[in-house]
Amino acid sequence: MNNFGLVVIGAHIGVHILDEIDKYKDQNILLIEPVPHNLKVLKKNIPNKKSIKIEQLAISASSVIKKFYFIKEDSIHKLGKHWASGIGSFDKQHILNHKTKRFNVSDDDIETMEIQCLTFSEVLNKYSIKMINKLLIDVEGSEFEILNSINFDKTEIKKIVFEFKHFDGTFKEGSKLKVIKEKLINSNYTITEIDKENILAEKK
Repeated sequence: MNNFGLVVIGAHIGVHILDEIDKYKDQNILLIEPVPHNLKVLKKNIPNKKSIKIEQLAISASSVIKKFYFIKEDSIHKLGKHWASGIGSFDKQHILNHKTKRFNVSDDDIETMEIQCLTFSEVLNKYSIKMINKLLIDVEGSEFEILNSINFDKTEIKKIVFEFKHFDGTFKEGSKLKVIKEKLINSNYTITEIDKENILAEKK
C-alpha cells in the first residue's frame, strides 16, 4: 500500500497548485483532470517526475461512461475569462448558468465528450493508496457526490480542501453541504471556511 502526499481532483492546468506540488515533491502525487485541452497544458506545467501521476478521468459515485461538458478551447479567449476552461461539468446547464453580461457563454461555446468515470474507491485501489496527506477537490458541483462516497474509516486523509459554492446547484449552498459537514465532523475533522469558496477539513 502507498502513501500519497497530494491528490487533486480537478487539477485544471496546474498553475494554481504548483505551490502544493512543490510542498509534496518528495511524495507520491496524483492529478486528475478530464478536459483534453487542460490536460495538455497541465502536462507542460507540471514537473516530469515518476512520483507524479496524471490521469484523464472523472470521479463519480459509480464506474460508468458519462457525458461531460466543457468550454471549447477556441472559445476561452473569446469569452475573456481565464477561469472559463475550469467549469467543466456533467451538467451542461451548470456552464450556461455562469452567463453574465461580461461572460456571454452559449451552447456554441460548449463541447461534449464521453468520459470514463471511476469511483473514489476505485482510484484508491488502482494506486494502492492507503493514506493521503492532502486531498484537493474542485469539480464544479460534483464535490458532494465524491465526498459522500468516501469511507473515512477505511482511508486516512489528513487534510481535505474542497470548493463548496456549487454544492446544491450553481452558486447555491444548502442541505447537501450540511450533510457533508456533519459527515466530516462525525469522522473527526475540524471544518474551516478558508475563503468564500473553499472549506478546509482537517483531521484532529
